Amino acid sequence: MEFTTALFYAFSALLIFAAVRVITDQNPVHAALFLILSFFSAAAIWMLLKAEFLAIVLVLVYVGAVMVLFLFVVMMLDIDMSKLRAGFWGHLPLAATVGVIIALEMSAILLRGFLIQEAQVPAAAATIGDTRELGKLIYTHYLYAFEIAAMILLAAMVAAVALTLRRRKDTKYFDPGEAVKVKSGDRVRIVRMAAESARANSAISTDKE
Repeated sequence: MEFTTALFYAFSALLIFAAVRVITDQNPVHAALFLILSFFSAAAIWMLLKAEFLAIVLVLVYVGAVMVLFLFVVMMLDIDMSKLRAGFWGHLPLAATVGVIIALEMSAILLRGFLIQEAQVPAAAATIGDTRELGKLIYTHYLYAFEIAAMILLAAMVAAVALTLRRRKDTKYFDPGEAVKVKSGDRVRIVRMAAESARANSAISTDKE
């Protein structure tokens, strides 16, 4: 067995172990740390496959930005684990069904890739680690798929902003449109009161003493 093959099996085993621990670990902080470990293992596998650009993007984007943010959020939130486990068995059939469908889809794609002969593989696949060749493939053959993914991510960003701006009972909220339409007379109300003499004020202070 070659050294690169042994490294591939070692990182693959570590990736499977970390992925399983992400799901089974009861501590959310530990689950996030195992997810970071799985990302690093996947990046190492990409390096072995000579896809250095994808490995660097995986480490910088997911581990360096997304997972650090997730970890801080999980550590700052006071998560009630008993409440989260309350509906576990009720949602298990739906979750198992979705997981089986995803596994079948991935298996179909991978089996199709293994069945393709080497003569039918494009020449650019041999240099997938080259950033220029990867950019050419994305913006030529996979342009529509790339644009659809960009639109989905944009919709997710807009939805996240909309969820943060929703009206909640425990926070103060005002309508900016209504604030712009307010006139000066609506903001300040002038109240006329009769003036009190200095003698009356002194008499009141004397009574208090």
